[in-house]
Amino acid sequence: MFQSLQLRSDLLEVAETMIEKLKVLSIENGGQLVAIDFRSDMLNKKSCMVVRGRRKSCYNASEVAEFLKKLRFNANSVVYLTETWWHGELNPLKEAFPRTYTKDDIIPAEKKRQFLQVGNRDLQKALDFHICSNSDTFVPAISGLFYGNVAGQRIISGRTQILVPSQVVGSPAAPSDFMSAYVSKKSHLAYSCLC
Repeated sequence: MFQSLQLRSDLLEVAETMIEKLKVLSIENGGQLVAIDFRSDMLNKKSCMVVRGRRKSCYNASEVAEFLKKLRFNANSVVYLTETWWHGELNPLKEAFPRTYTKDDIIPAEKKRQFLQVGNRDLQKALDFHICSNSDTFVPAISGLFYGNVAGQRIISGRTQILVPSQVVGSPAAPSDFMSAYVSKKSHLAYSCLC
């Protein structure tokens, strides 16, 4: 099932170029590559609001930066955001992790017009899917279908470092305390496909 989520060769070439650039940057700086599914357009929607004590399902840039710092992520870590363009709401992440990038920052210049123009949202999500599936760590700042699909792809490829943001109170915490239930409880459908 999850093997069918393969990119066409032209998309794969661009996605691989982008992830290679990010991985080189992370190796050069002694950090790791953290991909964050972050969509600022969702933060003010009703689905992101905490209702009647339910667990929060959306985190802003400041909250994600604080979460990563509490988990002792190195400031040299390379962070990829699933945003197309940079905007001021992302600044707290850039301040904590100076090597934070969006698609516009890392896509090859000759491919920007093809992939980043308005109306190519599906192409952009395909790039995000590939990068999030192949990063060292995946952080879903927004819960939803994209998170579930990336988690499935990561599980079948053995990349199970999926950390779900939460408020970290007090001193630094261990990443294992924030492992996705998809992994820690083996609750993802991908586990039923792995025999």
